[in-house]
Amino acid sequence: MIELTKETFEDEVLKAEGLVFVDFYGDGCIPCAALRPHVDELAEKYANSFKFTALNTSKARRVAIGQKVLGLPVLAMYKNGEKIRELIGEDATASNMEAMLKECMLE
Repeated sequence: MIELTKETFEDEVLKAEGLVFVDFYGDGCIPCAALRPHVDELAEKYANSFKFTALNTSKARRVAIGQKVLGLPVLAMYKNGEKIRELIGEDATASNMEAMLKECMLE
């Protein structure tokens, strides 16, 4: 899992080729913290298919707003720098996350 910053987001996600998963989380976000072990588990399981990254939106607010991340948690999939899928709030569950990853593998 690559921990992103406001300085690295563009190169690691928006300029990346292929599929990139981004876990947008924030300081004090309880649902985000609860999801993290599942994100880490799937990052290991699908390491050969996707680049897994995470961005603390508390430290990169402008990046989050630029990506239209207005609430947390948000789990997003990018393909060749473009957001193609996202799970927001209550939809951001471990089972939905894995389903999203599998869908993106088929595209």
